[in-house]
Amino acid sequence: MSDLLKVTINGQETEVPRGSTIMDAANQLNIEIPHFCYHPRLSIAGNCRMCLVEVEGAPKPVASCSWPAADGMIVNTQSELTKEAQKGTMELLLINHPLDCPICDQAGECTLQDLSVSYGSDQTRFTEMKRAVEDKDIGSKIKTVMTRCIHCTRCVRFATEIAGVEEFGAVFRGENTKIGTYVEHALQSELAGNMIDLCPVGALTNKPYAFTARPWELSRTNSIDVMHTEGANIKIESRFGKVMRVEPNVNDDINEEWIADTTRFMWDALNTNRLDSPMVKGRSTSWPKAFDAVKKALKGVKKEKIGGILGKTQSLEDAYSFNAFMKDVVGTNNVDCRIEGSSLPFKKPAHFIMNTPIAKLEDADAVLLIGCNPRLEAPLVNLRLRKAVNNGAEVAVIGMDENLTYASTHLGDTPEVLEEIASGKHKFAKTLAKAKNPVIIVGEAAALRRGDATAIMKCVADIVDANNIVNDDWNGFNVLHQHVGALSGLMVECTPTDGGKDTQSMLKSAEAGDLDVLFVYGDVDLSADAIKKTKNIIYIGTHKTEVAKTAAVAMPVAAFSEKTALWINAEGRTQEGLQAVALPLNAKEDWKVFRALSGEMGKALPFDTRDQLRERIFSTTPAYSKIGENPQYKWFKLSGSGKLTKKKFTQPVAAFYLNNALLQESATMHACQTETAGTKNNLLRASA
Repeated sequence: MSDLLKVTINGQETEVPRGSTIMDAANQLNIEIPHFCYHPRLSIAGNCRMCLVEVEGAPKPVASCSWPAADGMIVNTQSELTKEAQKGTMELLLINHPLDCPICDQAGECTLQDLSVSYGSDQTRFTEMKRAVEDKDIGSKIKTVMTRCIHCTRCVRFATEIAGVEEFGAVFRGENTKIGTYVEHALQSELAGNMIDLCPVGALTNKPYAFTARPWELSRTNSIDVMHTEGANIKIESRFGKVMRVEPNVNDDINEEWIADTTRFMWDALNTNRLDSPMVKGRSTSWPKAFDAVKKALKGVKKEKIGGILGKTQSLEDAYSFNAFMKDVVGTNNVDCRIEGSSLPFKKPAHFIMNTPIAKLEDADAVLLIGCNPRLEAPLVNLRLRKAVNNGAEVAVIGMDENLTYASTHLGDTPEVLEEIASGKHKFAKTLAKAKNPVIIVGEAAALRRGDATAIMKCVADIVDANNIVNDDWNGFNVLHQHVGALSGLMVECTPTDGGKDTQSMLKSAEAGDLDVLFVYGDVDLSADAIKKTKNIIYIGTHKTEVAKTAAVAMPVAAFSEKTALWINAEGRTQEGLQAVALPLNAKEDWKVFRALSGEMGKALPFDTRDQLRERIFSTTPAYSKIGENPQYKWFKLSGSGKLTKKKFTQPVAAFYLNNALLQESATMHACQTETAGTKNNLLRASA
């Protein structure tokens, strides 16, 4: 029996795998069949009936999204029977739909609006009063107008099947059906905003964006998410030089078509409290005077009393130019990108990235999570792990016992169990040994910032060697970072050299008053009080933070939406984000500031254009030039030393919606954090 079936649609013949539907066959032939409830990434519901088509030999039209294809089947999507069926379905859908397209935010990108023009009637036979449904208050992310809902249940299926947080559902039957949370509350899922994209009508819309612009007024620019290290592909939508909205771009290798809510709703931070001119001692000034103030602050200062800290969302060019400026121009080795304390001497990319491609995580059959919470650290990675579990994978967790939205076994909250697994005595060691595609994910935040981090890595190295986790066909060793700036910095070795101080050492020196000059570059979560004893703080950033206000010199640079740059994601993949809007007033691109300042100091950096800068970066590591590709970095044997402690793993993310300084500038993110703060363990137990 052949695994392929021959199907003819509108006279065109195609072959589809056994088990495919008529809709699958039509998509293969690029034949449009109107639909609302069908979505290729969700289970089949078959409840909107808009996709009715005529099948030769069938007594009545069938729903093409759920009807299985058969060998020799002949389908007609243009017949009079099909057109009448679709026209009748549209008439029924519009019985209760409100006539509020002029004030609906979905207008212009509404599936119901588009299909009613193409498949609807020019009149209605219904004269009864329309049904009205009370709107639901489900938090600061999503605005609801539930009278518009056509009960396609896409949102319900997304919450249940993709996000794994079963907080959305349907109650009652027939025309009394209502969609929403069973008990009214703010949505707890960190991926809830994707329901907006899935909704084919205006029932669920973007609340912060409401009544601000029409889709045809917006300019769209492809960019990269810098709130999380997966590097989700996004489009930044702007009008009159102002970011208005952020939406996902489809990339099946990384984010499919989903993005986290921090990525979608943080855009208001890009438009508020911006540092738009250089400042010296809190007063606006010109760039030449700001440069003079920097030179004055550095004059006569010993190199060991100067430090530089790289921010959390900086690009590859940012990290390279800052590192070169600090080490080659200023002359200090006290430079670090590991903001929050990881002290491991990362040198080989394969030792600090995710070697398993994000899309391949679905193929894992055994997963060991060590000191990480992928749900909050990398929500899109967590979606892939959820798929792996649905495919039969076993997940074990060493760390805090958290709800990851899928079944997992908690092995303990201290690292001692690692020794049992490494020796083969633990039950899960047998699971790893039998696995074809085993995966280990080590959380940089909770596991590698500890005093016994090298001992943890020693145990992990033993587990990797004992269970064939790295071989010619599969590399299952992964380190999960929270911040793209750290990855960018590690890639260009923006770390201390020749006895230089790391971040924690610099901060201790600052608190003791032993640091004369501290360069704070980017969105670094530092309180002004923690570094107030530093004689001169040089702030280079985007917002008027407390550090910027108290700095001796503050210089404005570009946010991620205001520059064309390369970003490194968790896999070590280089991706390019394009400039969407102009920089505010006197702000400059980051690398240009370092190049100009180095020239003023008489030691000009060896690049004058972005292309020249990139050539220098690519010359050090050619893999960076393969933009969009997933380079497989050469594997080197892991090593470690020391003794494990009994100290428990801590929560790697204290506040999901406020996890970097840029998010902390967003009023929407503060509202979301407040709405989830009352739940047990802050999002960790959002679902049953």
